[in-house]
Amino acid sequence: MESRKNKLRPLRDKREEMIEVRAKIAFFEIEPWEEKFISEYLNKNLQFAFFVDPLTTDNVEIAVGYDIISPFIYSELNRDVIDQLPNLKLIATRSTGFDHIDLEACKERDITISNVPSYGENTVAEHTFSLILALSRKLLPSIERTRRGNFSLEGLRGFDLKDKTIGVIGAGHIGQHVIRIARGFEMNVVVFDVRQDELLAKSLGFKYLPLDKLLRTSDIITLHAPYNPHTHHMISKKNVHEIKRGAILINTSRGGLIETAALVEGLNEGILSGIGLDVLEEEGLIKEERQLLSHEFHPEQLRIALETYALLFRDNVIITPHNAFNSAESVQRILETTITNIKSFIEGHPLNIVAPKAA
Repeated sequence: MESRKNKLRPLRDKREEMIEVRAKIAFFEIEPWEEKFISEYLNKNLQFAFFVDPLTTDNVEIAVGYDIISPFIYSELNRDVIDQLPNLKLIATRSTGFDHIDLEACKERDITISNVPSYGENTVAEHTFSLILALSRKLLPSIERTRRGNFSLEGLRGFDLKDKTIGVIGAGHIGQHVIRIARGFEMNVVVFDVRQDELLAKSLGFKYLPLDKLLRTSDIITLHAPYNPHTHHMISKKNVHEIKRGAILINTSRGGLIETAALVEGLNEGILSGIGLDVLEEEGLIKEERQLLSHEFHPEQLRIALETYALLFRDNVIITPHNAFNSAESVQRILETTITNIKSFIEGHPLNIVAPKAA
């Protein structure tokens, strides 16, 4: 069995012959394809190393001497770790969230933190419409039937998106991409958002509605709100009966926005004619989409939870495995942004800062 010591060796430690090394950088939780990509785009007068494991108090000694570290969310950048890295000047996390980093300890040490604020806005919006089209045109049963050699059209009649009303819950960056796509299909767009921007509404061609009215008037409802205590169970057993009968419900945002029991009730009572989910209420431990690509994540619990509600086996339900973010371009943008963050910091004009330097 491979020893722990061997496992903690860098996948590769690139050292170039140079007069001056401008910075020493250590990347943690790195997959082989990421190492290759980073190696091709990092400046050659840098010294950098790649490690498979997260950075923790157990292996912090391997990061001593590095000016910049780039972790993902499983690394524990707490005070104990930070105090043992005297040369550390930048933490370039390859994630949007940064609650795995002790911000106060970094502020005291004048350590800058950068993140990846966005990377899959259009990607998630495109997946949203993949689910909408698959349900509106009964794509899955059509494919399954023809694979069995049955070319009958019985029961496969769908509906047009043109002139239908789509209710978008949350008009942030992803929601705005959804709105633009919907307008391309000549749909009517209504939006619920706690922050209202009438100039945006005029520019994109939608109108704001209260949540209850949006539910009553929308043929398709799609959620693009952040998850927090205020948005927990925005769709629940308390308001599922307010939804327009026969509507389709889509969620590519966060599972906790919808009470799973409300989905089952909505289907059983004919309120919902179809459901498209890329996220599930049982995904509470997922903080970052890219976490799903990590060998640290184990999805078995999600399958078990789904089987409990038997959503997997309904003809009018499409569930994808939190895959909306997962395009080649999207995951590449994470690395591109991280590399840009590192280069900008070295050049003296840091970008995407989440914790300002101490005064």
